[in-house]
Amino acid sequence: MNRTRLIIVMAVFVAIGTMGSQLLWFPAGIAKAYPVQHAVNVVAAVVLGPIPAVGIAFVIGLLRVFLGLGTLLAFPGGMIGACLAGLFYKWTHRASFAAAGEVFGTGILGALFSVPYSHLLMGSSAGAMAFVPPFIVSSLSGAILGWLVVKKLQPSAIRLVPTKS
Repeated sequence: MNRTRLIIVMAVFVAIGTMGSQLLWFPAGIAKAYPVQHAVNVVAAVVLGPIPAVGIAFVIGLLRVFLGLGTLLAFPGGMIGACLAGLFYKWTHRASFAAAGEVFGTGILGALFSVPYSHLLMGSSAGAMAFVPPFIVSSLSGAILGWLVVKKLQPSAIRLVPTKS
């Protein structure tokens, strides 16, 4: 697979994640749940691997912040979740583990990382329990959606772009 095709596939995932987040969201405690971002993380992790999935999550977060569609909290949860989704899939070759990696990475680790991150960069002093429930709700709903998408893909389409990551 050539680099151009990889970049094109990544751009499509970025477009889906950026626009889809604005089309499908719901309130979840102090935050909004954006399940499309998490679904993209799971599908990208399975199809492309952990490194491209993290890059996709970063660019989606960056676009959402620049467009005024999200906050700086899009970075820690999205990137950690994408990384763990990709690693869990790489180690097990099971989409359910990619979904679990997304939930653990975003819902637990991303939420915990967001506490000092939000204090330093956003001036917010919310505690961990303010972030964990909405992050889990958002990542769980998106991980289930992503897992369903992966299960519906043809087996030959699972690895569109073979990677060494």
